[in-house]
Amino acid sequence: MSEAGQELVHLVWGKKAGPRGLADTIFCRWAQGFVFSESESTALEQFEGGPCAVIAPVQAFLLKRLFTSEKSTWRDCPEEEQKNLLCHTLCDILEMACSDNSESYSLATWIRGKTTEETASISESPAESSRQEEQPSALAVEELGFERFHALIHKRAFKSFPELKDAVWDQYSVWTNRFGVLLFLYSVILTKGIENIKNEIEDATEPLIDPVYGHGSQSLINLLLTGHAVSNVWDGDRECSGMKLLGIHKQATVGFLTLMESLRYCKVGSYLKSPKFPIWILGSETHLTVFFAK
Repeated sequence: MSEAGQELVHLVWGKKAGPRGLADTIFCRWAQGFVFSESESTALEQFEGGPCAVIAPVQAFLLKRLFTSEKSTWRDCPEEEQKNLLCHTLCDILEMACSDNSESYSLATWIRGKTTEETASISESPAESSRQEEQPSALAVEELGFERFHALIHKRAFKSFPELKDAVWDQYSVWTNRFGVLLFLYSVILTKGIENIKNEIEDATEPLIDPVYGHGSQSLINLLLTGHAVSNVWDGDRECSGMKLLGIHKQATVGFLTLMESLRYCKVGSYLKSPKFPIWILGSETHLTVFFAK
């Protein structure tokens, strides 16, 4: 794997990631797509513990997109509208993650027609390189495996938001099939920039996904909620023993509340408590859920 690809894996999974360092069960738990519930047509389903750190923010922004559309109702959403909602939502989050001084966007997606040996890196590829790409997502997670998964994906770069939108719509089946959640997470990270994320995380040696328990870090949640991978939930920055601790700098579009505050482990600032829309992610010791009012 290339140095850039290795850097991405280390950021997400830790430096011990691989067949011997990361529990296979954790990778398998994250290997799912964005799947709509059959009983609640605007609800995204989660099958195993862990990926709620990505699914819950996407669900929150999906509801925000739904509530700002006059024709939509959260009780009844036909399949074509589900596609439009999800794709719009993914684009909203990617646009938010794009660095202020950059107008480039990235998607992590499958490499077309290459062997594992030829694609053992996450490499640059122009946006027009492929419209219809090979999708190994039908393979069982155990069959594909951690190493092979990362050998079969690459980075596609886009110079404009309209180009990105077209690609997100074209790859709808990628997002809804197995590995869609991970591919979207990688897309957000690559759009934001690995170095930019490292500069915002309090401890850059701690991976975004816990290698033991498989849950997403607060930095990962904040990245998807606000576009900034800061490790704290208070308003603004603070100084502690000469160290600058980064917090939330403006009112969030959707909010965040946590049980940890009632236990006095942290204090959530008003930027997350009072978001622009009445939609909140609720954090407990083990899970994230979405609460909203309409």
